[in-house]
Parts: sequence; C-alpha cells; structure tokens
Amino acid sequence: MKLLNTFIVCAALALVVSCKEKTETKPKVDKVAKELPIKVKGEEVTYVSDSTNLKGYIAFDKNKKGKRPGVLIVHEWWGHNDYVRERADMLAKLGYTAIAVDMYGDGKQANHPDDAGKFAGSVMKNLPVAKNRFNAAVELLKKHESVDGEKIAAIGYCFGGSVALTMANSGFDLDAVAAFHSGVALPVMPNKDLKAQVLVCNGADDPFVSPESVTAFKSALDSIGAKYQYFSYPGAKHSFTSKTADANGEKFNLPLAYNAEADQKSWNSLQELLKEAFK
Repeated sequence: MKLLNTFIVCAALALVVSCKEKTETKPKVDKVAKELPIKVKGEEVTYVSDSTNLKGYIAFDKNKKGKRPGVLIVHEWWGHNDYVRERADMLAKLGYTAIAVDMYGDGKQANHPDDAGKFAGSVMKNLPVAKNRFNAAVELLKKHESVDGEKIAAIGYCFGGSVALTMANSGFDLDAVAAFHSGVALPVMPNKDLKAQVLVCNGADDPFVSPESVTAFKSALDSIGAKYQYFSYPGAKHSFTSKTADANGEKFNLPLAYNAEADQKSWNSLQELLKEAFK
C-alpha cells in the first residue's frame, strides 16, 4: 500500500512538471528578417586620370546588405548626362552598384553632333588615354564599400559601347561586357586577351553599323571561341534605347529613333547576361 501511494505521488509530480513545461514553452520566433524596400542612393564622385578631373556618378541600393557586383556604364557620344545616370539607377534597383563614368573629363557634354564626334574621336584615337580613364573608374568602383571587387562588368551605349568592347578586348579583367547601338569596327578587335562574356544589341536599321563590320566582329569572336550573343532588332534604328533619340534625330537630321520593344528586349538580355556572368 505504501509502495502504491509513492507511485501515485510520483506520477502526479511528473504530470505537474509536464504541464508546466508545456505551459512555459514559448512559440517559435520567425528569425527571417523582413527585406527592406529598395532605396537607391546616388553619389557624385570626382576622380583623376593623367591630371584630368573626371566626374562620375555611383548608384547603389543602400538597404541591401553585403557586397555585390559592380557595373561600369560608359555614356553615349553626347557625354556624361542624365541618361547614363538613369541607367545607373536602374542597375542599382537590380541589386548592383553602378558607376556612370566620364570619358571626356570634367563631365563635359556635347550639344551638337559635330562636337560629340570630336570628343568621341579624341578618346578613341588615343587608346592609352582611354584605357587610363577607364581604369580609373574601375579602381574607384572596386573600392566602393558595397562592391565585390572580383565581380565587375562594363556596358555602354553608342560611343560608350565601343569603349566598353574595346576595353574588354584590351584585356581588362571583366566578367561581362555589353554594348547597345554600338559600332563594332573597333581599335582593338576581339583577341585572346578577351576575358569577358560579350553581348551586343544593335538595330537592324542602324546605318552606322555596316554588315561588313558585324561579320568581321563575329568572325574575330568565333576565332577565339568567345562566349557571346549578337542581337539585331528588325526595324530598330540608332539610339533605340534613348527616349530623346526622336527629338535629337529631328533636330539634327540624323537616323535616330527610340524603339520601346528593342529597348526592353535588350535590357532583358543584359539582365540575363549579368546573372550568368556573376554566378
């Protein structure tokens, strides 16, 4: 009888302890932090190459944690303007840190095609200067607190596309390079020094890009086994990504025109390229 009473007391105590444990067990806390909304921050930057002051613009998502790939954007022959900065902001919204570079110096811009041609020619005909200015932007981007310096790409529009391609062909350590409505008869054609994956998006109706130059460009890429894509959009003219193209075309009697479909397709192709290159 005594043994039975002892058993009952122990069982009762065990039940009390068990109930207490269940009562005091706290619900699991969801440790997954809510993602902060995208908040693009744009920074004016000044840097130097060969005693030339260069004025750029860096954009990144300040709410994104950790380091991320960096992308250089080279402007059209008009110079470092609002358009190239808009593209930097767009890349920042995709999770990259982007720098809109200055290839002319002092943020110089052209208001007429004659001046634009002179500015662009002075850079493309002086490759050492072009390389130094491009490299100054690369180094500035790599040093930014948000950037993974091992993951760098470059893109460009019109003149800027030719610059980006030329720099990649000159051996710059880039994971990817992309050019939009860009000439492909370059001062340095694709060769064994090319490390980047290549994307070129041009308009099929762009009179500034000859079929012969495209054939030569593709042949050079094929000869080295480069990984590349070349798109030619039917009906698209020069500057098809720029919404100011129609006004400039009319003002200066040039074959320029914005093409929304080609613009979106080329932007989608760029996103795919960067995702692949930065795996």
